[in-house]
Amino acid sequence: MKIRSFRVIPTLPETLNPILSLAYNAWCSWNQRGLRLFRHMDRDLWEETSHNPVEMLSRLSQGRIMDLMEDEGFLSQMKRTTEEFDDYMSETGVYSFLLTQPIDFTIAYFSMEFGLIESLPIYSGGLGILAGDHLKSASDLRLPLCGVGLMYKHGYFTQYLSWDGWQQEASPNNDFYHMTLILEQDSKNQPVKISVNLAGRQCWAQIWKCQVGRVPLYLLDTYLEENHPEDRMVTGGLYAGSMEDRLRQEIVLGVGGMRALEALGIESMVYHMNEGHSFLVGLECIRVLMKKHNLDFHTAREVVRSSLVFTTHTPVPAGNDVFEIGLVEKYLKPYVDEIGIKWSDFLGLGRKRSQDDKEPFGATVFALKNSTFCNGVSKLHGEVSRDMWKDIWPHVKTEDIPISSITNGIHIPSWISDEMADLFDRYLGPRWKEDPDNQKVWERIDEIPDAELWATHQRRRERLVAFARRKLGKQLQARGAKPSDLQRAMETMHPDALTIGFAKRFATYKRGLLLYRDIERLKTILSSTEHPVQIIVSGKAHPRDHEGKTIIQKIIHIAREEPFRDRIVFLEDYNMNIGRYLVEGVDIWLNTPRRPLEACGTSGMKATANGALNLSIQDGWWVEGYQPDLGWSIGNGEVYENLEYQDQVESKAIYDLLEREIIPLFYDRGLDGLPRRWIAMMKRSMRTLCPMFNSNRMVEEYTDRCYMSAALNLKGLVADDFRKVKDLVKWKEFLFSHWDEVRVVDINHEEGDEVSVHTEITVKAEIHLGALGPSDISARVYFGTLDDAGNLSDTRDVTMDHIKEKGKGNHLFEARINCTATGRFGYTVRILPSNPNLVRAVDLGLICWA
Repeated sequence: MKIRSFRVIPTLPETLNPILSLAYNAWCSWNQRGLRLFRHMDRDLWEETSHNPVEMLSRLSQGRIMDLMEDEGFLSQMKRTTEEFDDYMSETGVYSFLLTQPIDFTIAYFSMEFGLIESLPIYSGGLGILAGDHLKSASDLRLPLCGVGLMYKHGYFTQYLSWDGWQQEASPNNDFYHMTLILEQDSKNQPVKISVNLAGRQCWAQIWKCQVGRVPLYLLDTYLEENHPEDRMVTGGLYAGSMEDRLRQEIVLGVGGMRALEALGIESMVYHMNEGHSFLVGLECIRVLMKKHNLDFHTAREVVRSSLVFTTHTPVPAGNDVFEIGLVEKYLKPYVDEIGIKWSDFLGLGRKRSQDDKEPFGATVFALKNSTFCNGVSKLHGEVSRDMWKDIWPHVKTEDIPISSITNGIHIPSWISDEMADLFDRYLGPRWKEDPDNQKVWERIDEIPDAELWATHQRRRERLVAFARRKLGKQLQARGAKPSDLQRAMETMHPDALTIGFAKRFATYKRGLLLYRDIERLKTILSSTEHPVQIIVSGKAHPRDHEGKTIIQKIIHIAREEPFRDRIVFLEDYNMNIGRYLVEGVDIWLNTPRRPLEACGTSGMKATANGALNLSIQDGWWVEGYQPDLGWSIGNGEVYENLEYQDQVESKAIYDLLEREIIPLFYDRGLDGLPRRWIAMMKRSMRTLCPMFNSNRMVEEYTDRCYMSAALNLKGLVADDFRKVKDLVKWKEFLFSHWDEVRVVDINHEEGDEVSVHTEITVKAEIHLGALGPSDISARVYFGTLDDAGNLSDTRDVTMDHIKEKGKGNHLFEARINCTATGRFGYTVRILPSNPNLVRAVDLGLICWA
């Protein structure tokens, strides 16, 4: 039986037509006026469709449409909203950060997941939410960026719990035609399609577009009739299946994503890989460059590396994909053969030790080796990443490993409550949305009256409690609970009690049970009638993470016992909507990762923007954000060898902080009933942290430090028919053939073994360069304090000047060191290759120490 398909799209009377442009743009997800407009149309249907404007419009009754056409208040609201949207899209009145030169290039941002709106479930957690916030801020900042990802038929799994508290998973189908998506079509109104080779079979993908304000997000979909059934499921689910399934997805994302941009006529100069899943972007860039410009592999790789930005997101091994060589060979050998490089050379690019035939192939390693700009997502994570991946650069000191850090941030308008946004509009003005990283804007927080700020926060806590009761009731009903249990669910928790939020992925390193180690002490804290405390918990474990599921089950069992039954609630199927209710309504955001495994964490930032205070281990962003008057630190950033002892110490610290500081401060009320000291802490936290930990600052930092430099690098290398890069490749060949001649003959200084503070010493080095010249190297004095073991610490380095040639390949260099402190110091000399067209010297692996 042959079936021909067609699409029916929502239509509205001409009067209401402007709403369609709003429905097909994610802008309304972070614009309060837009959200109110859709809620006004049909509040129940809005909730029922998970805030999906396209599906809601398709299900809106004719009677309700007629009512809206006669509703003058609604029509006025629609007019104001569409005018604001049109102004935004036409760049009117929007803040744009200042750059030394204009951006005349496009950035392509690749990610396996994007968390934009709850009705587009193609995200699992923090990585996807971060990617979504990146696109939103790029839109706000008018950055010429586009996103590239995958459109999953089942998305990430939905969670429900058995009566015994064991996590169960379901994978409902996504109906792409009822989402904020438009299918990309060619001039003949046919879907634009691309193909990739998957182990000898052509796998086709069509391209959906989700418009995110001014920024397009392109999503590849392989669920097509012309594909083999196995290939259709490449975009079946997020992080589903085996490592082979994962590799197939990453081929479609990296190689297919690049081909999708080409098919759409988008020429990007800079490519940003958000985690190692898109590691093949670089290889496809090289292939295209070789084909178009008749370049050899090494020349093309030099060009491509200069324009690649790579962000690593986790120090946890499971978060960095590693593939067996046989699997990589099955899928990538034909592709590598087509490019024309040795298979062993390709595998070496995916190994920390290039010549180690026993090492598997690492996606993160490949991305690090082929990207000039690499970063972690917090300062501590940058340090951890440098140590974690130091084997890639074996001759480089850990602190010099070329992995920097750009701390994550949140898109504040997306995560702030309607009520708090109104408060900010009145007292801070519109610049809290347009210019959120401006410290002066947030200083106006102090102008908000205490009573008004507290009333706003109280209202959000009340809404959180009401939401939790409804959600709990539905969960119990689904499990066949008795009427008495359902009634009790409607009375659980208290809208005025100190409320702690804990929501995240239930990976074991996040220590979901840390708060429950001393049940008797927790009972004492939560059962107080004078100073009540309650906890709302939510989160998913990976379907194959048995330990994570066990943690959830234990929390469920504890929450069913008295007196916890009315004080601890677990909300099933954690998603953006639940997350938003939590960060908007809790008083305390609890975070208990095992340091240093939390790369950044952004939930605490969202809670901060809504007036909550953080109680957290000093890990990720909280290392940078914590000050004693802004929140609470569990410990002082210690790292323990005995993990059981660590859990014991840090769980006790949580109880101590709650009993001695947090609860007394929260319930310390003045004659007017306001917790004045608590409110003062809320204000200090918002005033200090919001301008730092927002995604506008983050995207500006990526632009200033990575995107602009990457584009300039690329422009320089491709100019004059790639002359500079061709010269660079020849120079490298010459360098490698003569580097073994380089050595430091002697280093000394003339000022003696004792010098006065605030004086300078002149360090001289005689260096043998052989066939190389002074312009081929960079000699640097590496100096710092000297410890008892004779090791340098707190090091700095200074470039040495070439003074003269001494003959027979020897050269004299010198530099001055300013002795600004007293103590025992030492120095040595380090030599690196140098070339004006060389982007990153340490990648050559050529370092000579005295």
